[in-house]
Amino acid sequence: MSRRCQLTGKTANNAVTISFSHKRNKRLQEVNLQQKRIWWAEGKRFVTLKLSTKAIKTLQYKSLDTFAREAGIDLRKL
Repeated sequence: MSRRCQLTGKTANNAVTISFSHKRNKRLQEVNLQQKRIWWAEGKRFVTLKLSTKAIKTLQYKSLDTFAREAGIDLRKL
């Protein structure tokens, strides 16, 4: 599975490192992904998702059903 948040779709960002002598080197800023086991109330079971930390914070005030519906994910298939 790729390094991508399953709910928000966040992926790595292209960035440039600049040294003191002003040399530029390309690098990737990876997404802070966490494997989380979340209780899905409608399905009455736990669902394991790969989430960014921003998505975890959003889940505190938005339900998992609503968030998954907006992302177009069917939780029954996970």
